[in-house]
Amino acid sequence: MDLRALLMGLAFAVMWASAFTSTRMIVTEAPPLMALALRFALSGVIGVLIALAIGQTWRTLTRVQWRAVLILGLCQNALYLGLNWTAMQWIEAGLASIIAATMPLLVAFLGWTLMGERLRPMGVAGLVLGVAGVAIIMGARLQGGSDLTGIVMCFVAALALAVATLTVRGASSGGNVMMIVGLQMLVGAVTLGLIAPWFETWDVTYTPRLVVAFLYTVIVPGLVATWVWFMLVGRIGAVRAATFHFLTPFFGVATAALFLGEALGAGDVIGVAVIMAGILAVQLSKAPPVKRPPPS
Repeated sequence: MDLRALLMGLAFAVMWASAFTSTRMIVTEAPPLMALALRFALSGVIGVLIALAIGQTWRTLTRVQWRAVLILGLCQNALYLGLNWTAMQWIEAGLASIIAATMPLLVAFLGWTLMGERLRPMGVAGLVLGVAGVAIIMGARLQGGSDLTGIVMCFVAALALAVATLTVRGASSGGNVMMIVGLQMLVGAVTLGLIAPWFETWDVTYTPRLVVAFLYTVIVPGLVATWVWFMLVGRIGAVRAATFHFLTPFFGVATAALFLGEALGAGDVIGVAVIMAGILAVQLSKAPPVKRPPPS
């Protein structure tokens, strides 16, 4: 892996994880689904305009790419983020980021059990470690009074993202990456825009923190992180790129502790370490073996 890919992967992990902290700031002062629909609308319009400015167009998108636009817009944006934003009204940002980080484990498990993909012993051990880490954290958090409904919603969200990941492989091939990013944001905006008024009213407490967190979420996790992810997959492949997900539990709890003052217990630290080890084991088990030259 070259230095540029390494830096891109680290940047993605930080941006992806920090989104949970900024989201927590937003949903405590604004209705989550309406705020998320607005975020998608802004990110989508900006993304499409950037794509047009650099010469990209939706007219040349392949059938696979259009399929990715719809699936990502519905599963990743409307379901995954919609459920996470709603759940974070009641649970901590650090906990939500830990649950979301189990997505690579779910992808591996679903691919293994439902799609017949081979999983090496190291991968199986990684799944076991991941489950153990989640059990450690959930046991500590439930005893500490974390909301069970919010936790379940985050796990359903992670499952939706895993399904989306399995069904849109190859979307980054064929170019027009920024156009795909912008269009799938607009799909999420339309979907949540139709759903949100049935459950929420626009009741907002306007504060500087809300404005900064919202703008940050629109630009950094919304556009930049998604674009970096597509570029990273195109550069080193989905399997190697997904390895960087093992860093998101650490960055997620670290940013939540730094900016929101969320407390970290011993169970959290141990559970995060175990989950990170599990994700890394699963991803390394998928990597092709290194071909060494025969001895001379």
